Amino acid sequence: MSAPITRLDQNTRRSRAVIHNGTVYLAGHTADDRSLDAAGQTRQVLAKIDEMLAAAGTDKSKLLNVTIWLQHMSDFNAMNEVYDAWIVQGQAPARCCGSVELAAPDILVEIMVTAAL
Repeated sequence: MSAPITRLDQNTRRSRAVIHNGTVYLAGHTADDRSLDAAGQTRQVLAKIDEMLAAAGTDKSKLLNVTIWLQHMSDFNAMNEVYDAWIVQGQAPARCCGSVELAAPDILVEIMVTAAL
């Protein structure tokens, strides 16, 4: 018998989180206020990730992996300043970061995480 799969905040295209076998997989999250700079967008995205992790029954201390996409690598330091203050010291997940063409030109940061329950 396979473990159940739980989907949170699901629509026809995606789920904001999927829980399976003790692991939480979050979709990519972007800022609601896209007029903000990269640091501001990063703050909003990380707050949304905190909320979604809580809804799934976990938190950022249990992050396993973080994938960060930036519209421009010139925003790398601004994003990292916010990220470094947010991450639980001593509990750093595996992480990658790259520059990609995001879904809209005013999206500067998109972050996707995987966490243990």
